[in-house]
Amino acid sequence: MAALLLRPLGRPSARTLLGRAGVATGGPRGRGGLGRSQVLRKSLKRGVALSAGSFLVYEASKLVSGFAEVHASFKVAEVIEQADYLYGSGETEKLYRLLVQHKNSEDAELLWRLARASRDLAQLSSTSAEEKRQLVYEALEYAKKALEKNESNFAAHKWYAICISDVGDYEGIKVKIANAFVIKEHFQRAIELNPKDATSIHLMGIWCYSFAEMPWYQRKIAAMLFATPPTSTYQEALRYFHMAEEADPNFYSKNLLFLGKAYLKLNNKKMALLWLSKAKDYPAHTEEDKQVQKEALELLNSI
Repeated sequence: MAALLLRPLGRPSARTLLGRAGVATGGPRGRGGLGRSQVLRKSLKRGVALSAGSFLVYEASKLVSGFAEVHASFKVAEVIEQADYLYGSGETEKLYRLLVQHKNSEDAELLWRLARASRDLAQLSSTSAEEKRQLVYEALEYAKKALEKNESNFAAHKWYAICISDVGDYEGIKVKIANAFVIKEHFQRAIELNPKDATSIHLMGIWCYSFAEMPWYQRKIAAMLFATPPTSTYQEALRYFHMAEEADPNFYSKNLLFLGKAYLKLNNKKMALLWLSKAKDYPAHTEEDKQVQKEALELLNSI
């Protein structure tokens, strides 16, 4: 409406328009007052002024809203940058404190990072059993929310699968096996969305390896509970571990270890020695790397 009123050129006059509409534009003037034509012209001018003012207010509000959105996006980017720095520095507690302030965020990138930070905090030896349980369930909620905000975010799928697996430790064997189908689905979706993410591929390999070596009694329970329980093979696990290594060579000591372990399960000692030696010689940057070195050395000594 405002745009129409602000374009008088090339348009019929107000008097003509009013005449066409059947409104009287002539007639005598009252004493000391304005004629009908003048009254209508003044009303029209006032309408133009008001509409123009409304239009300007509307445009200004859009501009302010645009600035707010840009500011918000800059703020999210800044928080993510800080979070990634803290994660790379191993500052788990500081990272959690930073991200938990944004637990009501609508941004999937923030939310999956919060899920990861909550899980990492739960894994610390200084975290009590009760706090660990609470953090594990919180992590799942954040990962779930990240997926709701952006189903196409590969990291949200990856961390949702990881967090579901963690929750299974508190909910019994039946739930754990049932969750396995969901976990597999989300790892596969993460790989589909980002085929170059070596971590998602590695975790899919771990899933396969876990079900390949499932103890007989758990297989029996699974067969009783499900018509088609989850199954896999060491060959399938090996394929994923190699895919992960191709996506990002030498990215993770544990992938090297599991390549060796999978080859051992398949009785290929030559290849097992190769990968276990690589795992043993991997630079130990974390506590997990040290554990990998220790296990790799024990397996090498056993061959």
